[in-house]
Amino acid sequence: MTVLPRTPVVRVLLLALAGLAACAAVLALTTSARSSRHAAPAPKVRRGAAVVPAPRPHRAAVHKPPAAPAEHADPEEAQSFPSAARARHHAAAPLPADTHPSPGARTDAEVRQELAELHDVLHRERTVHTVSVAAGQAQAPPGAPDVVAAVVAGGNAIANFPYVFGGGHASFVDSAYDCSGSVSYALAAGGLLDRPLTSGELEHWGAPGPGKWITVYANAGHTFMYVGGLRFDTSGRDGPLGSRWQTAPRSLAGFVVRHFPGL
Repeated sequence: MTVLPRTPVVRVLLLALAGLAACAAVLALTTSARSSRHAAPAPKVRRGAAVVPAPRPHRAAVHKPPAAPAEHADPEEAQSFPSAARARHHAAAPLPADTHPSPGARTDAEVRQELAELHDVLHRERTVHTVSVAAGQAQAPPGAPDVVAAVVAGGNAIANFPYVFGGGHASFVDSAYDCSGSVSYALAAGGLLDRPLTSGELEHWGAPGPGKWITVYANAGHTFMYVGGLRFDTSGRDGPLGSRWQTAPRSLAGFVVRHFPGL
């Protein structure tokens, strides 16, 4: 092989090429260092340690409307002379007349004012007006508020209907009613609610405490009410088609006490 003599010009060219090669190497190392600085560090996994999955992107929570409380089994069902759901031979009750306010109906404020005036009159006269019962049908006394008379009429409409658990919950129109279905029907007849409520829902109906005319007692499994001192209850009747209106007292322990404001 022939070796060319290295003249001064050749040596200068070789030195220039070597300098360019060194600059290129330095530039490559700088670029690599910058890339590694911004890259996410690799997770260090210890031998035998569990692998932690990467966090998933956050998703907005989906808010669902709360479901209505389920109707619990009535602990006093055995005292209500229950009928089998498939053995409903009773005609269906009509829709309560005052489920929805009629056009031109008095406002709540007007009703409360009239009830307050009536209460003052009754207090001055010191007379006690109570709802009476005869042949299983209740009767509101003279001077009772129209709402109370309507609730009494609604109770009379289903007083002798069979007891079936869940009866009167899908609709006010039914051929049998359980405890809360019965109370709901009578209250709806007076325009005090617009859909059937479970006994658990009746724990929060109206306002706390006893009322002057209507007092509802409710817990998660059973409910009944007193209207003008007369008990309306599916428990304690004298037979399968006995009246829900009863004069015998019962224990009030374990029940939430509610009333409609002004009543």
